[in-house]
Amino acid sequence: MTMTMEYHNPVLLNETVNGLNINPDGVYVDVTFGGGGHSKEILSRLGKKGKLYAFDQDSDALDNAIDDDRFVLIHENFRYIKRFLRFHGVKQVNGILADFGVSSHQFDVAERGFSTRFEADLDMRMNQENSLSAFHVVNEYEEERLKQVFLQYGELRAAPVMARVIVEYRRNESIVTSEQLKSVLRKFLPPRHENKVLAQIYQAIRIEVNQEIEVLKEFLMQTPELLSERGRLSFISYHSLEDRLVKRFIRNGMFEGEPERDMFGNFEVPLKKVNGLIVPTKEEIKINNRARSAKLRIAEKV
Repeated sequence: MTMTMEYHNPVLLNETVNGLNINPDGVYVDVTFGGGGHSKEILSRLGKKGKLYAFDQDSDALDNAIDDDRFVLIHENFRYIKRFLRFHGVKQVNGILADFGVSSHQFDVAERGFSTRFEADLDMRMNQENSLSAFHVVNEYEEERLKQVFLQYGELRAAPVMARVIVEYRRNESIVTSEQLKSVLRKFLPPRHENKVLAQIYQAIRIEVNQEIEVLKEFLMQTPELLSERGRLSFISYHSLEDRLVKRFIRNGMFEGEPERDMFGNFEVPLKKVNGLIVPTKEEIKINNRARSAKLRIAEKV
């Protein structure tokens, strides 16, 4: 199967790459390589001296590596961005692009367990070598911890009852497949809103399995130090939890509280936002349904 069939169109392609304000001789990083769509666009704007490093923890993405002397694909989680760039002798870069969330490919391969559309074993690991899977979360987490996962990451009001129902059911047998999980939680899935609630349940479990919030925070904290002066960040988020973290970090340089102000009430932060929030056009959403919840934020090192 070709990459274009399997990986679909990159979301907000031109807007995201334009946001990097590319210097042809610069060094750039695409931390969510996937099908390589954003990376190819960056390479098309780089000169002979330019360099692009890409990260992807998913082994499937390695099949899409680009044959180009200016390109290096690093098979690692982007939470380790600084460590692995240093390993390649890179201390500062001109721009970092990230397209958070699950790739179309991961959604479309049934056995990966990301999609509510398919009958599959509970998995949802972006890195298939990780030991924690959706099966472990659903079958081994204590009721209180399961409730917190549904509440925090799925923003599900019925989280306490959902957790209780799962714990009671698994006393007799394990919940192994996506269809089994659906049937256990059937009473929480009203026909008119079934897909929406299922998506929230899946999102909650997936975020927990892949530690997405912790990973995002660790990654964001490293970006100001990595960027050269006037270097750019160009980040696409797909749910409010991610977007809030990105927005707060750009504004305050931290995730909670407020930065310290001087006697005049001013405070210094490492980044400043560039333009406002960018969302896909109706035309793009029509072509690529995955784009419907995408939010792009761009920032520059000051």
